[in-house]
Amino acid sequence: MTETSTQTSFWTALPHPIIGLSPMDGVTDHPFRHITKKYGNPAVIYTEFTSTEGVCHGAEQLLKDFIFDESQRPIIGQIYGTTPDFFRQCAIILCELGFDGVDINMGCPAKNVAHSGAGAALIKTPQLAQQIIRATQQGIQEWQNGATVDNCQDITPAIAAKVKALASQQSPQYQDRTRTIPVSVKTRVGYDQPAISEWIPTLLETQPAAIALHGRTLKQQYGGLASWELIGQAAELICQTETLILGNGDIKTLADAKEKITQYGTHGALLGRATMGNPFVFREETQHPDHLTMFGIAFEHAQLFEATYAQDEKYNFLPMRKHLGWYVHDIADASQIRQKIYQCNNSTEFAEVMRAFGYEVEK
Repeated sequence: MTETSTQTSFWTALPHPIIGLSPMDGVTDHPFRHITKKYGNPAVIYTEFTSTEGVCHGAEQLLKDFIFDESQRPIIGQIYGTTPDFFRQCAIILCELGFDGVDINMGCPAKNVAHSGAGAALIKTPQLAQQIIRATQQGIQEWQNGATVDNCQDITPAIAAKVKALASQQSPQYQDRTRTIPVSVKTRVGYDQPAISEWIPTLLETQPAAIALHGRTLKQQYGGLASWELIGQAAELICQTETLILGNGDIKTLADAKEKITQYGTHGALLGRATMGNPFVFREETQHPDHLTMFGIAFEHAQLFEATYAQDEKYNFLPMRKHLGWYVHDIADASQIRQKIYQCNNSTEFAEVMRAFGYEVEK
């Protein structure tokens, strides 16, 4: 049994079913995670995926993906790439930063990621996939044995300094090197066709704490329907081990998540696109607020975005616009309102747009 086993990790303390927030590139940044946790309270949260190659080649701006606050725990830092030793070094960094777990993305279908051999393309290179998982586990064990970012030979002094600054903000309990930091994997049911019977046992050989499985192949991207039947087949294999399985794909509501978990025998599920503009998706329908309350939350979200990133040298409000558009998707005049929102440059302008359409947003 490895030090990162499920026996001693935070995963075992989570009540079942485990219903969490799926990592989404360009979506699950710090402000989004904070708002989702505050109003939806998912059981577990992942960051956006971050390139190990980028971090180990000096891309300082990537560290903003690792910003989080205590309210978001348990929080998992997700990384992707193709070089095992870069995963080892990034695992040390994530431990330094106080993350509760490390997740390896083996499910992203984006062409620029898959063409590099990363993400879901690792399904085609199972030996490399295993090497990456074991290198990540090794990095965690090295951190537990005293390694720091200064021992990571490919990390620039500038990145090391930023990591230390962020790490210094963590409470002492997360600097405790005896704590267990589990490794998990997020992946898909296959590359161009289902490969459950080959791919899942390959992953299980490395004893990950959890596998989050999206019910589409890489070839499908996000088209068609996610196959929960294939997720169920994987669950039969995984449930014979100590690894947890979380299903993912096409879940629209909390009730839908619970139904699929029961029907297909998983330990839980991750919600992705259904959370966009709706942190309350993790709560029962009776707990969902009215539109005005949601618009107030959207304004709070925008303010947090500004507070988090406004001091960045390359700050731009543009990434926040799509989030604001999601908050108004199901109201009258949504199309017209979105057109105006997509021209906003700050939270105040958003409030003014909503007011112009008759919605008073509390500031």
